[in-house]
Amino acid sequence: MCVIEERPVIATQRLTLRAPAKADVGRVASFCVDPDVARMTTRMPSPYTRDHAEDFVARCGTQDRARDNTFAIALEGEGLVGVIGMFTTLEGTVELGYWIGRPYWGQGYATEAARGALDWARSAWKKRYVVAGHFADNDASGRVLVKAGFLYTGVVEHKPSIARGEPAATRMMVWLA
Repeated sequence: MCVIEERPVIATQRLTLRAPAKADVGRVASFCVDPDVARMTTRMPSPYTRDHAEDFVARCGTQDRARDNTFAIALEGEGLVGVIGMFTTLEGTVELGYWIGRPYWGQGYATEAARGALDWARSAWKKRYVVAGHFADNDASGRVLVKAGFLYTGVVEHKPSIARGEPAATRMMVWLA
């Protein structure tokens, strides 16, 4: 059986991936209030409030780390710039998801965080198969996932988007260690 660190910390070239903390609530709320961030996720409501951010951080602290791991993506000197997580689906598959705050888009942080999280998943969590998807109208996320090592499966699912209020066509991908 794999023993998981209670609060793993992952260092990449520019980022630290660590457990979300109460001190992150304000930054989570300020980035997630942006409807363009929320609408590209499955679980984030819009409008997003500070109460949502407080609840999110609290739930991260109660995760069963053998099944689910959420990391704050922190940039030195800036603090939290986004979040990345891996969750065990009802089918038992690990799925990766992430978001980055708008001021940090287009700087490679999502790709760097995804690579770091996947390296950790392979070495510490002993995962060899991870799925991800991106909404069909979010080509930038597709590019991030390809750069992180994901391959398209050819499957399009309609995943819920709380912020959109309806399912969105989602291009599914797979990463194999």
